[in-house]
Amino acid sequence: MSEQMDPKIADRFPEFTPLEAPSDLSAEEQLEMFSQMVLIREFERVVMDLWKKNLIYGIAHSYEGSEAIAVGACTALREGDYITSTHRGHGHVIAKGGDINKMMAELMGKSTGYCHGKGGSMHIAAVEKGMLGAAGIVGSAMPIAVGAALTASVLGKDYVTICFHGDGATNQGVWHEAINMAAAWNLPVVFLCENNQWAISCPYENATRNPDVARRAVGYGIPGATVDGFNPFAVYGAVKEAVDRARGGGGPTLVVAKNWRYVGHFVADDQHYRDPKISEPWMKLDPVLRMARYLVESGGASEEEIEALKAEARKAIDEAIEFGKRSPEPTPDQLFEDLYAPD
Repeated sequence: MSEQMDPKIADRFPEFTPLEAPSDLSAEEQLEMFSQMVLIREFERVVMDLWKKNLIYGIAHSYEGSEAIAVGACTALREGDYITSTHRGHGHVIAKGGDINKMMAELMGKSTGYCHGKGGSMHIAAVEKGMLGAAGIVGSAMPIAVGAALTASVLGKDYVTICFHGDGATNQGVWHEAINMAAAWNLPVVFLCENNQWAISCPYENATRNPDVARRAVGYGIPGATVDGFNPFAVYGAVKEAVDRARGGGGPTLVVAKNWRYVGHFVADDQHYRDPKISEPWMKLDPVLRMARYLVESGGASEEEIEALKAEARKAIDEAIEFGKRSPEPTPDQLFEDLYAPD
């Protein structure tokens, strides 16, 4: 199967790789990956509409276009492994098996949400699913991931933690401190940079002399790799190698999944800082469309099955919206709950 890349972006995207399922992923697992990607896409597409209708409190950031990264990475994990997330974390929660009813309720500020309506879009935590939390502060999940990995090391557990973060986080001091500590102590953590090439309104190459994030791994004595972030199989392969290495005592890895941010930084971003046409060539690499085409061409699914999965996702999202609408608001007496861990 051949895939064509627009020559307009070829120089900027040497990481491009055609989809080819690895031998250790069954047809059922491939279809499940696609199903998760579609669910993330449908979830994100309703968020903007709900925000415009004042049904969502605060600000939300869309994961649209990055579905292959979360799904590819989380497919490489075991049930007992952990992840840390970012302000753009809806896809991470879903890929780790999160409940979209609880997610939608949280966005709507309802008491049935993951954080009882107190966290909102940027601060969902689903600890029972191994999702240790999202945070609005760029790079703030780095030390949390290192802490989880240190716990595994001290307790002699074999779980691994993936730290999702964006390219903007790579210029934060805590990014360097966390990777250095993890490398020095040989901790079981994978630092997964989702490089969508934009930090709010700033192109990544304008923020650093060396835009090749993976090469920074050399300075910490750990492996670094860059993969096609529009390709779930490429992400899965790179992350699985890093996870297996970490679980086997080999220490951390820096994996950079490179893609492109299709939408604005957040729901109210009018993108005045870039020409709307700049994204058009990248849209041809849409991970959901690529995966659907691959499954049909490889015989993994029929076009009818693809459409059925999309309809199923839309139905699940509609039910989640209704769940959120029906759910009660937090009461004043709940204000000081959840501030401290229970005894």
